[in-house]
Amino acid sequence: MRKQKRQKFSEIKAGLDDAESLIRKMDLEARSLQPNVKAVLLAKLREYKSDLNNLKSEHKRLASANSNQAARDDLLESGMADAMSLHGVDDNISKSKKILTNMSRRMSRNKWIISSIIVVLVVAIALILYFKLSK
Repeated sequence: MRKQKRQKFSEIKAGLDDAESLIRKMDLEARSLQPNVKAVLLAKLREYKSDLNNLKSEHKRLASANSNQAARDDLLESGMADAMSLHGVDDNISKSKKILTNMSRRMSRNKWIISSIIVVLVVAIALILYFKLSK
């Protein structure tokens, strides 16, 4: 749909350019005619130029409004894509949080196990030294 609008706007622009070219040609021809006909034709040409300028300004206004709408649509689409990607990021953050929590628990458990082994070894060494030195 946006492509069709662009195509129509370019067709209108081409038509306006053609009309401007024709008015210039008519102006040149009217200036070369007899004075009594020349005045009437130049007055009509001024009207045509005025109408053409009004059409050009209307076209420009609509074209800028259309480009603003296209920009709005693009922003909206990118915003929706960002929102969807943010949902994916939220899911990934939740998974990462679970993994980190599990890793923290394992580290804690491993510290207790290692500490227990060290205490048992120190007690065993103390007992061995006690029995060796007491004899």
